[in-house]
Amino acid sequence: MSRRVVRQSKFRHVFGQAAKADQSYEDIRVSKVTWDSSFCAVNPKFLAIIVEAGGGGAFIVLPLAKTGRVDKNYPLVTGHTAPVLDIDWCPHNDNVIASASDDTTVMVWQVPDYTPVRNITEPIITLEGHSKRVGILSWHPTARNVLLSAGGDNVIIIWNVGTGEVLLSLDDMHPDVIHSVCWNSNGSLLATTCKDKTLRIIDPRKGQVVAERFAAHEGMRPMRAVFTRQGHIFTTGFTRMSQRELGLWDPNNFEEPVALQEMDTSNGVLLPFYDPDSSIVYLCGKGDSSIRYFEITDEPPFVHYLNTFSSKEPQRGMGFMPKRGLDVSKCEIARFYKLHERKCEPIIMTVPRKSDLFQDDLYPDTPGPEPALEADEWLSGQDAEPVLISLRDGYVPPKHRELRVTKRNILDVRPPSGPRRSQSASDAPLSQHTLETLLDEIKALREQVQAQEQRITALENMLCELVDGTD
Repeated sequence: MSRRVVRQSKFRHVFGQAAKADQSYEDIRVSKVTWDSSFCAVNPKFLAIIVEAGGGGAFIVLPLAKTGRVDKNYPLVTGHTAPVLDIDWCPHNDNVIASASDDTTVMVWQVPDYTPVRNITEPIITLEGHSKRVGILSWHPTARNVLLSAGGDNVIIIWNVGTGEVLLSLDDMHPDVIHSVCWNSNGSLLATTCKDKTLRIIDPRKGQVVAERFAAHEGMRPMRAVFTRQGHIFTTGFTRMSQRELGLWDPNNFEEPVALQEMDTSNGVLLPFYDPDSSIVYLCGKGDSSIRYFEITDEPPFVHYLNTFSSKEPQRGMGFMPKRGLDVSKCEIARFYKLHERKCEPIIMTVPRKSDLFQDDLYPDTPGPEPALEADEWLSGQDAEPVLISLRDGYVPPKHRELRVTKRNILDVRPPSGPRRSQSASDAPLSQHTLETLLDEIKALREQVQAQEQRITALENMLCELVDGTD
């Protein structure tokens, strides 16, 4: 008898576990908008969730440590005049988040480290260029202040958030609604999926489609695509019979898939979350109550099923923590933030290990918060891999850094005089907007202190009256 050889992999026994009840975020009115984005974005400092809001669109930003019940009057980020459809944290500044809305605008916000006393209503900058709703956002992985947005006008715009300028506009590549956009690891290429059932690889600076595949999945429902570290494209979609399907493609040979697997019959679009350090892809279906995860390798069948994390409640959305925000002492290799109807629940993926020592095979150096390029360097044709950091001693997020926006005078075309200096928050003058915000905060806090003092005086008077009455 031949013995079945079990595939060797350090990730074969990865298991998922929901955090304890007191580690969840309760009483959050998660948005009910019908849009296939994740509705949640997370980084090592903050959790952001798109919420229900009357008279416009809003999202809530909570410090990660603020678990438990969220006060119904907790300040929101409100500035859009229609529902927010997507949010994305800047990978190079943990206090900066972008939001896209049905109102055709993209707004970029600076979130303070302290809890604000009132709603944040003033973005650092509003980016206006789309003619229809904006449903997709993605920051460039290596260049500072470069943000991509895709709208219902079938246009992709790449912005320099530091100046408010449009760097590139890709407006004749997609004949129909864009379903997903993903950068490769150094931000030189984009993978897009579209309602016309075509998967495209685009060089945004040349404005060219360098490869495309029609009907990577034959069904009509939306496809999703992400780059893998090997340079392949991992896709999720539907068969002609509406079965969910996953695929792996080599952009240099789009004729045949590297792998193609049918999964199950369900309507929910599968959102892929890919971790390049472990080459594991996690599939979270909207409306599903499970997370399936697969390891992508160079050996057939190339996409290896690992396991499924199952729970009772369906998920409304999902946030995926960057690697630098994980607890390496517990061998945590991924953490999700699962949105329910009224709460957000962390789900931790762990590799069981007996040793308490740092597991360097699980944690190779990973992208850190420093950009490798400036926006104009990237636009001029330079490419650079992400600046990596070690997680051996854990990761401590840097203190609050302000994003400065310097709108260029389009009439003044003179080159800047003197040697070029890198922008740093420490030598930046405080903007008028920042000064006004600080003054508002101080005024509000003084009013709170005054109210508390009046309350204390009233209570002391009541106490004196009670003491006099007993005498």
